[in-house]
Amino acid sequence: MSKLTKNNVTGIAALLVHAANIDEIYSDHEKELIKDFIKSYLKDENANEILKNAEEIEKNSNQLLNYTNIIKENSLDIKKDIIEHLWKVLISDNTVDQYESNLMRRVCGLIYFSDKECGEIKLKLLNNK
Repeated sequence: MSKLTKNNVTGIAALLVHAANIDEIYSDHEKELIKDFIKSYLKDENANEILKNAEEIEKNSNQLLNYTNIIKENSLDIKKDIIEHLWKVLISDNTVDQYESNLMRRVCGLIYFSDKECGEIKLKLLNNK
């Protein structure tokens, strides 16, 4: 599945960290979900170390474009997977506020991913909770 380099995965993990931080509660559960994403692409790497790097990148960047440009260049399957991981992080606390919804709309627009498909992924995850 992976066409993502370690740097790509770290950058996308930073976007996941950004999503987790929007509600200003960055939980251990969200960290585990982000590490699951990292491990799904980089099986032999240290997920904790990559997460630390991603947290550092996110802390020093307020540019969503940095993250979305990486995603935009990948296949639809990889985009779907990343959107699914973003939703997993956002719905992990059982609420999605307007800022989280706005983030998803902006990300989908920037990576040319349809709102309809984004909504279907969200519904699928909510129905499987």
